[in-house]
Amino acid sequence: MTAVPAWPPRSTPRLFVDHELVPGPLTLDGPPAHYLAQVMRAKIGDPVKLFDDRTGEWLATVAEVGKRRLVLAVTERLRPREPVPDLWLCAAPLKKGRVDWLAEKACELGVARLVPVVTRRTVVDHPNTDRLRAHLIEAAEQCGRTAIPTMADAVKLPALIRDWASMQAGGERTLFFADETGGVPAFAAMRAQPGPAAILIGPEGGFDDEERAIIRALPYAVGVTLGPRILRAETAAAAAVSLWMAAAGDW
Repeated sequence: MTAVPAWPPRSTPRLFVDHELVPGPLTLDGPPAHYLAQVMRAKIGDPVKLFDDRTGEWLATVAEVGKRRLVLAVTERLRPREPVPDLWLCAAPLKKGRVDWLAEKACELGVARLVPVVTRRTVVDHPNTDRLRAHLIEAAEQCGRTAIPTMADAVKLPALIRDWASMQAGGERTLFFADETGGVPAFAAMRAQPGPAAILIGPEGGFDDEERAIIRALPYAVGVTLGPRILRAETAAAAAVSLWMAAAGDW
């Protein structure tokens, strides 16, 4: 008996659409239309997966291909928007390339919000948050997420600590910060304090003594260690997020 091919195929292109999806025609122009028509060589009848960060993932088929636009027929919702673990990643901006990698992995690992935090030793004082959001979207398209992490504006460390309590939408959010001078083993600390959380990762040179004192004075802050090896900032971020997800039962 001949096997019926899976539909839609695993190779189906997947795109983010920044408005609520409903069944019916959908016109695409600009980069999304160029990607489907010129890069993927989409033809009439070809399937496309769409997600909107609101209602979930939808199946569509190409109905019309033009020089500068495509028309898709949105037909059915494949799955609802995923539940998102309540974890923020607050990380010092890094050099281009390394910070792009950090944003990509934050999305892949399931982070809910990415917050660039400017410290005294931060190399990049004004991160390009539009570019970082583009990396978050691209990562979500590639890894199958139906939710895109919120991209926050950059904030200086003292302001982040000062306003921490007022930023909480009810309840307390634990701030686990990677302290190179030592702290509680990260996995144990994260298992012991479940619930909404944030992970704070410093720049390449780490936090200075005054910054560390400011962070430790915050009632919600817990200094953690990520083990005996010295990690690059982006590696520390990915490791800490992975530990939190494991402790929370997301993995």
